[in-house]
Amino acid sequence: MEWYSTQALLPSVEAKEHSQQLIRHINETIDRAGGWIDFSDFMNQLLYAPGLGYYAAGAVKLGPAGDFTTAPEMTPLFARTLAHPLARTLGELNSQDTTILELGAGTGQLAQDLLKALEKKDCLPKRYAILEVSTDLRQRQQEKICQLPPDLQRRVEWLEHWPTELEGVVLANEVLDALPVQRVRWQNGQWHQWGIAVMEEGWRWQTQPLPESSPLLAEMPIMTDYPEPYDTEVALAAEGLMTLLGQTLKTGRAFFIDYGFPAREFIHPQRSGGTLMCHYRHHAHGDPFLYPGLQDITAHVDFTRVARAARRAGMQVETWQTQAAWLIEEGILHELEKVHGETNTDYRAVSAVQKLLSPAEMGELFKVLVLGRGSENESALISLGL
Repeated sequence: MEWYSTQALLPSVEAKEHSQQLIRHINETIDRAGGWIDFSDFMNQLLYAPGLGYYAAGAVKLGPAGDFTTAPEMTPLFARTLAHPLARTLGELNSQDTTILELGAGTGQLAQDLLKALEKKDCLPKRYAILEVSTDLRQRQQEKICQLPPDLQRRVEWLEHWPTELEGVVLANEVLDALPVQRVRWQNGQWHQWGIAVMEEGWRWQTQPLPESSPLLAEMPIMTDYPEPYDTEVALAAEGLMTLLGQTLKTGRAFFIDYGFPAREFIHPQRSGGTLMCHYRHHAHGDPFLYPGLQDITAHVDFTRVARAARRAGMQVETWQTQAAWLIEEGILHELEKVHGETNTDYRAVSAVQKLLSPAEMGELFKVLVLGRGSENESALISLGL
């Protein structure tokens, strides 16, 4: 029996009805499009359809009652360590009008912990802005921020749109993996594009050949000696985000923390099924048709393409490291020493840090990409294949 058919994991009646509403909405979208939409549009609807998509509706997403857990939820030491490079960045700016812009702020735990850590360093930004598409998560963020002292609360604001100009920091922890991706297939010497059609039995995968003029073909290799068929993803939305970043961030740095690979590992003969992954109640699987609107859908990040797009937008690659190397370099072990011996804290802190650093957990798979306006890191460019 498949894990998702067990009684304990079945969605409630209300959740099933919500899912059916999204199915009907997507079917109407496919019908208006002539019977087929590309996978990026399909994924966008599943995650972000107004009031219906996974991130646009009210289901609990993070924590034990949700579908996945992120580093800030595991331990405040993640934020306290991140506060070091953020404080350096804010301190370097000759401005009283600095902003930290967090994209997709989860439960607000990272924002809460960062503001407390930066206050101790006497390096608070004038504003801490949050750009969040999830109504449920925005409410949870507001509850977290209300636990802060009034002076810190006053610095926090929620944005409805991407800002036009910013000095300071852009921060995105596990955001790039949640942006819609195109799925493509190499077969018979040609790239094809995956899409979704509606049949009597429900949704069905269908491919269409990609014309030579398609932007999806940019930077895609000729797959000589690769297994066929070979499926992979192209995150044009992530590349578009880099364009926005280049237009917006006048001074400061952007920090992207996510799971993924450089291009040489992303497009690898052994990765012929792509990296698409779904998360439902802390179970990972590969079926995006399961429980529409009730599960998260992600893809690993091709950091080479992201960095290349950022450089085209005028940004420079300052850092690209594994999460483990970066956290150690920024002092997480020193932060761990500070909590040693605190009642009921030591064991949990050690366990969480181990997960953040372990090659078998998050330490190697997760990467840190730091973009700025200064000089480029030549070793990072070489590692990314740029």
